[in-house]
Amino acid sequence: MRKWQMIVAAVAVVVLIGASVVLAAPWKGSGGWGMGSQYQRNFNPSTVETVSGTVASVEQTKPMKGMNYGIHVMLKTEKETIEVHLGPGWYIERLDTRIEKSDKVEVKGSRVTIAGKQVIIAQELKKGDNTLILRDSAGIPVWAGWRR
Repeated sequence: MRKWQMIVAAVAVVVLIGASVVLAAPWKGSGGWGMGSQYQRNFNPSTVETVSGTVASVEQTKPMKGMNYGIHVMLKTEKETIEVHLGPGWYIERLDTRIEKSDKVEVKGSRVTIAGKQVIIAQELKKGDNTLILRDSAGIPVWAGWRR
């Protein structure tokens, strides 16, 4: 009986140590794409504009160090080709509306500088009759809606 008590006690200690290690680790949650993250603080409602063009490419991106990958499009407008950040891969890849190369789209978003280059953090994207609402007017992402 004493042997079993020692085994149970040892297992309990291992479980407690494992749980404390897991709980002590910082929770990444949305991989840097959630509210309060350094990346989300870049959205500036005063720099919101609307641009139209053709999608030159759809790519994965990590806008800032330590973030999980997101999806961006390179949008070719009449004046420029600009990177448009849509959102985290885990969210964008699950949407019904697919954004593909050569699509004609209209993007409303905040033009900001990240890592020394101008990008647009998309608030909404229109493709044909479909509109993807990605952030509200304050820049709060729809994937963070449960925290409101």
